[in-house]
Parts: sequence; structure tokens; C-alpha cells
Amino acid sequence: MPLNIIVGVQWGDEGKGRIVDYLAAGADYAARYNGGDNAGHTVTVGSKIFKLHLVPSGIVHPHTIGVLGNGMVVNPHTLLAEMSGLRGAGVSIAPQRLHISPAAHLITPAHRALDKAQERSLGKGLLGTTGRGIGPAYTDKAARRGLRMADLLAPDFRDRLRDHLLAANRILNLLGAPGLEVDSEIETYLNQTSRLALYIHDVSGELHLAMQQGQIILAEGAQGTLLDIDHGTYPFVTSSTTLAPAALTGLGLGMAAAREASVLGVTKAFQTRVGSGPFPTEVQGEMAERLRGTGANPWDEFGTTTGRPRRVGWLDGVLLRYAVRVNGLTELVITKLDILSGIPKLQLCTGYTVNSTLIRDLPGGADGLSACTPVYEELPGWTEDVTHVRKWKNLPKNAQKYLEKISSLAETPIKLVSLGPEREQILEV
Repeated sequence: MPLNIIVGVQWGDEGKGRIVDYLAAGADYAARYNGGDNAGHTVTVGSKIFKLHLVPSGIVHPHTIGVLGNGMVVNPHTLLAEMSGLRGAGVSIAPQRLHISPAAHLITPAHRALDKAQERSLGKGLLGTTGRGIGPAYTDKAARRGLRMADLLAPDFRDRLRDHLLAANRILNLLGAPGLEVDSEIETYLNQTSRLALYIHDVSGELHLAMQQGQIILAEGAQGTLLDIDHGTYPFVTSSTTLAPAALTGLGLGMAAAREASVLGVTKAFQTRVGSGPFPTEVQGEMAERLRGTGANPWDEFGTTTGRPRRVGWLDGVLLRYAVRVNGLTELVITKLDILSGIPKLQLCTGYTVNSTLIRDLPGGADGLSACTPVYEELPGWTEDVTHVRKWKNLPKNAQKYLEKISSLAETPIKLVSLGPEREQILEV
């Protein structure tokens, strides 16, 4: 397919980055279409570990062009640091290889300060944001007062930035938070943004032409389905649209592109989330520690962006079916199956009870989860180490049955299974 969309089907952190890296071997473009540096994708290639927040994961392949679409919000400081780190690891990050839409919005020091001040003002009702200015940047975008990449080329950008920072200081004062040192922030920000001007491209036109020429585009979503601003567990969501259809609007592609698209949904073999919000299948105690790990390994369940320990639980088949529906998934990718090795009995949520009534779909959408009690089906586990398995027939029978049950619940075929953090530890079904 000319357009392959990769989307997370949980609350983010599903392992999309390494799946994009794997699939990018056969792609011409790797394109991010939503979110900002609140997303964190970890890619392991041999002894090198890349933790990327803005640059598309697929760019570690030398033939792939990376794209930051108009649906994103871009923190110049983070982007430049990632570009520098990749160059230091031998990855080419020239303007010919990394293209940024002129319509992508900029994150400023004001957005970050406002994010933290607004979160503090919520007290016990905090949302658990990353404090990176994502929400305030999208707020400015919706209010039509945001700064965009195209503004970097405007002769009065300094004046626009000053007005933006002064307006933020007035709000910070109302929130009882310290204001920004405007002149100092302007000089630092201009120094950063001036280095990005050469990377601005007509991303929409470029990708449209690429598809006409039969080139392969890998559209890389950030966060996950359940964090979507409209269809997630509101209000414990992100500020962008995280679903697969956002790849079209977030990259400037028309509906014709959807007719030739495959949509791969990435899910862990169990469930995780970071931050506040309902989580029906969450577990505590010894099993939580078993699924989460200690944090000593980069593959353990601690946020790439926040470093916070992730909440963990059994895989939720109700939420998986929901994600299939709202994304239009054509295939599934299962990650971290290896973590389940050695657990004698596995639980898989197949439905909920609400007021003693059995249901198999969400009551009133994803935000109705708080009233749900999971109904589990128990499946036998396996003891074998699966990290070296590369063929379906060599998987333990119980692992096969577990995956087949997931596919049956989702009514969607499984394409890939990840069995470890390395690039080659992927099984094609």
C-alpha cells in the first residue's frame, strides 16, 4: 500500500517507534502527523538506543525522508537536541532528509510555563500532563493566535514572539506564577528557530506527489487511541487527534489517499497507561511489578518522555475492539509478548459488568469506563523463552492460543509480533 498508517490502540507507549523502524526499511517517507514532544518513541538498533520525541522513528534508515506534518506542535529546543543526538550517532539529518510543514505550530517557553502553572492550579484534579506546553500550544492554534513554522520566515517574527510572551505573562500573573524574562527568552528562541528555517517544506504537496509516483509513506501516530481528544477517556486525554484518520488532515492528504491505505494498530500483549484516568483492568502488587519491571532496562514500563512508572494491567479486549472500530484497523501488531513468559495463568478482559449487567462495548464511549468492572477469561500461560523465536510454528502452543484469542476478540488479523526490544526480534505471522 502507498500509505501505511501506524496507530497505537491503548493509552500510548505501545512500542510504535520500533514497529515504525521495522516497517520503514521498505518505506520512502516516515511522517509524524500529530502531537509534540510529549510523545516518546524508543528504537534499539544493536547497542544504540534512540529516544525520539519529534523526529520520526523511521529516519534511522539512511534511505528514508522524515516528515513533521502540519498536525504537530514543535518545540525547537527538543527538535534541535534530537537532531544533534542523531548526527552524533551517525544518522544524516540534513535539510534534504528532514522536512517540516510550514503549518506546524511552534511551542514556546510561554506554552511550557502556562502548562505547568495551569496544572498546578488544578490541585488534586490535575490531569497528569507532561508539562511540555502541548495543551497551550493547541489552545493557541484553535484560538487562531498561534505561531507557526511559516512565521519563522516573516520579517516581523521577533515582534510577534514578543507580543506572544507578554500576553502569556499577563495570564501567568493571574495564576500566581512567575513571569518570563521576555528579552532573554526572545534571544534564545530566535537563535534556536533560525536554525530550522532550511527544513521548512511543502509537506502536503511533497507527499501527494510521492504517492502519485508509487512511493511508500509510513504515517507515524503519536500517543494512542484512548488519549484522543474526542474519542479517548476524556478529560484524561492529549490535545490532538490521535486516530488513524488524523494522518490525512495532519499531513495534508486528501481522501483519495485513504482508499489505498493500510491501518496497523499496535497494542501490547497487556495494558498500560501513564497518568490519571480510569483503567478497568489495572493490577497492583506483585503482578504489577512483574509486568512493569524495575526500570533498570530501557524496555521496562517507565515513560520515555516522563520517566514515570506506567500503570499496568491485563489486556482489555473491549477497548481493543473499540480501537479497531474508531481507527478502521486492517491489521494488528502485538508487542512485548515476551514479558508474559513464565506467568502461569493469563487474564484477558472480554467484557464488562455495569450495575450487574454484562456488556461487551463501551457504555457511552470511552469516558464511561469508571463504572465498568472487567469480566475475564483465563488462559494458560507458557514457560518458554520466546525472544529467539522467528517463526509462528516455533511459538509455544499456549502463546499461539493467546494471540489467536486476541485476534478473535478484535476480529482483526495479526501481522507482526514483537518478542524483544531489538530490531530483529519481530515475528511475521
